[in-house]
Amino acid sequence: MGTQLKIELYEPGADAEAIDELTHNLRLELLELEVDSVSPPTAGPAPEGSKGLELAAIGALLVEFKGSVQVVATVVSAVRSWLQRGSSPKRSLKVTVDGRVLELSAATAEQQQQVVDEFVRSISNTAAP
Repeated sequence: MGTQLKIELYEPGADAEAIDELTHNLRLELLELEVDSVSPPTAGPAPEGSKGLELAAIGALLVEFKGSVQVVATVVSAVRSWLQRGSSPKRSLKVTVDGRVLELSAATAEQQQQVVDEFVRSISNTAAP
């Protein structure tokens, strides 16, 4: 079984359509990496009487992969790069893997790199040999 990494996108003031478009663009970039899949997680069953089977969580992605901590580092690096190219200084991302959470926002590139390095280090310290 592989590893799952969850990404949640936040942009205050953006409507659901804008968040959906941003999430779609991020998904396309992540699919270019060596990952098994990138898909929206489900937010539970659709409301009774609707035709949908499950609701997708808007602004969230599940990245599934087999591999090492290096794959986590590659995905986080891609997410960080995507965030830095964004036009909104209020946009932020939350990355969760194995119960560990990394939050990225409008910090400086150096500050973000320090946080990312510590996050990856914490995962590698608990990874099985």
